[in-house]
Amino acid sequence: MPVINRLADYQADIAAIRQDLHEYPELQYDLPRTTAKVVEHLKSFGIEEITTNIGQSGIVAVIEGKTNISGKTIGLRADMDALPLQETSGVAHSSKTEGKMHACGHDGHTSMLLGAARYLNETRNFDGRVVLIFQPAEEGGGGAKAMIDDGLMDRWEIDEVYGMHNWPGLPLGDFALRDGALMASADRIRIEVEGKGCHAAKPHQGVDTIVVLSAIVQAVQTIPSRNIDPQKPVVISLCKIEAGFTDNVVPQTGSILGTVRTLDPQTRDYAEKRLAEVVERTAELYGATAKLTYHRDYPVTVNHTAEAKKAANIARDIVGADRVSESMVASMGSEDFSFMLQARPGAFIFVGNGDTASLHHPDYDFNDDLLPIGASYWIKLVETSLPKA
Repeated sequence: MPVINRLADYQADIAAIRQDLHEYPELQYDLPRTTAKVVEHLKSFGIEEITTNIGQSGIVAVIEGKTNISGKTIGLRADMDALPLQETSGVAHSSKTEGKMHACGHDGHTSMLLGAARYLNETRNFDGRVVLIFQPAEEGGGGAKAMIDDGLMDRWEIDEVYGMHNWPGLPLGDFALRDGALMASADRIRIEVEGKGCHAAKPHQGVDTIVVLSAIVQAVQTIPSRNIDPQKPVVISLCKIEAGFTDNVVPQTGSILGTVRTLDPQTRDYAEKRLAEVVERTAELYGATAKLTYHRDYPVTVNHTAEAKKAANIARDIVGADRVSESMVASMGSEDFSFMLQARPGAFIFVGNGDTASLHHPDYDFNDDLLPIGASYWIKLVETSLPKA
């Protein structure tokens, strides 16, 4: 089954929706225009059961099949938020909002699900219910968890849940996924160090916090290289260091901000434990004190076996077997769809955006040629998961 022909009839409409969303990006939970547009489009398609403000600003819409003998419900999720970046792509529909842009393609994700919604509501060629999930705050805000905490899974009795993300560098329309761990957990760390300030000309009278910070940076990198099995991926990146305020004073305090990424819970636990030990003992060695604050954000994104296999087979039906990989190398990036996969069986899949700028790059733009491919995937997923009785 190739890309659904009916989608070609309104591909231009879907692309116009996507480009409009791209021009007016909004961040995290603060999505008044975006959510209003999504609701407006859903209503224009004739969809009546729409609930707003789930998980602060999420939208849930329901499409009933021609029959509901099975009583089964599947959820399809698209994220809506943008990033705090200044766009430099130069496309005609570039962001009109200073310092904000859709640099991860969530405008495309939302539009693909809207395209599928239009078709599914027209045809209703399935038995059961489809729950369309338009989620806020994927970019660091944990919007998936907020929607779950607000009753998403239980209130709408969702049995399975699926997500999709575009992937620059993967040929346009190719699909890739894997069973099990697909994307890493994402944790934030803050290291606060206190030494003893003094005159820069008399460092022996103090404890140089900058030296301690530097030693901690070096010591921490021995955790992935020497403390953890090299076959268990872990990334510890220290991304911001602050200390001092002038050129002739050894500072009293300083701090480091960073992130930890792992692909299994045991490695995550060990990384947190070992980080605290290394940070505290390194500081102690120099006569300083240090405190680690470890904040767990997104868990590992883990695909369920049966659902991942189904997702791959559906992708093959659309684009052909040679354009679908079930052995994608796990990404050390993260996704809050992980919370949904903890709550229900399901799968997350990547679809190629072609030779474009990378995600989170100021030159990035979603490829509109992908819209009918992604929408076809959603439609076939519904019709396969909820076959007519």
